[in-house]
Amino acid sequence: MRANPVRTLLTTLGIVIGISTVIMVLSAGAGFRSLINDQIQSLGSDTLFVRTKVPPTTKSRASGSLTPGIAVGITTLKPRDLNDIKKLNNVKNNYGMVTGMAVSSYRNNQKSIIYYGASSERFVIDQHTLKEGRFYTAAEDTGAAQVVILGKNVATDLFLQDDPLGKLMRVGNLNFQVIGVYNSQGAVGGGSADDSIYMPLGTAQKKMLGIDYITVAVVQLKNVNLGDATAENIRMTLRHNHNITDPNKDDFQVVTQAQVLDIYNTIFNGITILLIAIASISLVVGGVGIMNIMYVVVTERTAEIGLKKALGARSLDILSEFLIESILVTVLGGIIGIVLGALLSWFVAVVANASGLVWVFTVPLYAIAIGVGVSAAIGISFGVLPARAAAKLDPIEALRYE
Repeated sequence: MRANPVRTLLTTLGIVIGISTVIMVLSAGAGFRSLINDQIQSLGSDTLFVRTKVPPTTKSRASGSLTPGIAVGITTLKPRDLNDIKKLNNVKNNYGMVTGMAVSSYRNNQKSIIYYGASSERFVIDQHTLKEGRFYTAAEDTGAAQVVILGKNVATDLFLQDDPLGKLMRVGNLNFQVIGVYNSQGAVGGGSADDSIYMPLGTAQKKMLGIDYITVAVVQLKNVNLGDATAENIRMTLRHNHNITDPNKDDFQVVTQAQVLDIYNTIFNGITILLIAIASISLVVGGVGIMNIMYVVVTERTAEIGLKKALGARSLDILSEFLIESILVTVLGGIIGIVLGALLSWFVAVVANASGLVWVFTVPLYAIAIGVGVSAAIGISFGVLPARAAAKLDPIEALRYE
């Protein structure tokens, strides 16, 4: 290995790439989970969600055929439902929310944004903080006041160096007064909350969307341990209000925090398995490369093997020598791969944190164990055939080899 350092390094390259990919994927998984946990905690660790859902047998109004909710809007979740939910024993507070898309502008600057309309109770439950300004009040919500709170990026992109507080900006066809700017919130539900704006629920319903229903409700619990029971009570309340007798025809869905985490974990576990499967291809290619090189080494050292056998070396000694060499090469590649994967993971964490995301850098111990174990296993698996070939050489024929 010392006599041919370049060949040794190139031999381990496939192992290095494969192991570093595995380490980076597992480390990124831990960072992603920390990000998701932070986002859910920011909504309140004691909350559950109610959202509209199209029943499986809803008819398309256009064709009259039974289709799974194509082009069908659910308009049955109303403020009355929130009032009834709030009366349940384990419910502390709740708020409704709607959302839409619009073009926002200030002077000559424009930006496409997602806007959220939510009742003022949101600020009792939501854990995000303002960089400056204030939250809107219940009176502003009831009166459909044209006031907005900006996400961090919206404030920067539209107002540049200007202080946005008190300024008038345009959202769609209406003018709104900026009353607050959020601190960075990061990504929520697949989009960036920093590129969104927030307005009173009444304003979004009456003036932006022209509706009287809500699409999502957030419910705060008194006792988190009773979350599943409370979720069932909410389902019973909504079925009664919506005249639903068959649970399979629910036009809503109640999701607990645990279910949200399970959904994210399931999605990410699937992605992780896919990425590791891709990385394993590199590991297999690296293993084949090691096997080929070991065959070359056996050929180069045929005369040396014959001499050792002539001096009394057993076949087991020759087998062990080449097998150990193969394992050393792959373990060396595994160690380099672990270090490289950790460095790449650290770089990802630095970039994520610089972008305002709560991304914890960590290299799990099981990832290191997998890296070392897999590299050693490849060394044994792909090194045993060349080692056996070397061990079976006839000493007389080996000594004659040129």
